[in-house]
Amino acid sequence: MSSKIIPREQVSTLGERLRREGNRIAFANGCFELLHVGHVRYLQSARAEGDVLVVGVNSDRAVSGLKGPGRPLLPAEARVEVMAALECVDYVVIFDDMTAESVLRDLRPQVHCKGTDYTAESVPERAVMEELGGTVRIVGDAKDHSTRDILAEIRKRSYSVSSDK
Repeated sequence: MSSKIIPREQVSTLGERLRREGNRIAFANGCFELLHVGHVRYLQSARAEGDVLVVGVNSDRAVSGLKGPGRPLLPAEARVEVMAALECVDYVVIFDDMTAESVLRDLRPQVHCKGTDYTAESVPERAVMEELGGTVRIVGDAKDHSTRDILAEIRKRSYSVSSDK
């Protein structure tokens, strides 16, 4: 397992160490079921907000609750391994909640980064970041990439190929 992958119970200790070393901690989170260009741009933009980027990946249970039956496409262990392989990501943690509030409370990052499908006002964890004295930043490119759209295109092409036979 990659040294970038941190057990959930070690997030508080990680945050303490990073702050003690003088690092500005940026945090980003998501399901990351199928890595696509929108994810890469989001994470690269989030990394630019701090000295260290910690990425929270929703657990399988949380993804199923957020996305519905048949999801996630890949188990959390595979999704965190993909995240850990990215150069812009310093640490990855799986979390089981529907929002990242508890991880934010433990990590205490200076910046919480969300994608452009949010506004600063609509970020679910906004109040927690205000309590912690941190900021919320909307980063990445326009939200015109999604796993849902990729799956729809795969289904469409698969149907087209099978009906041509």
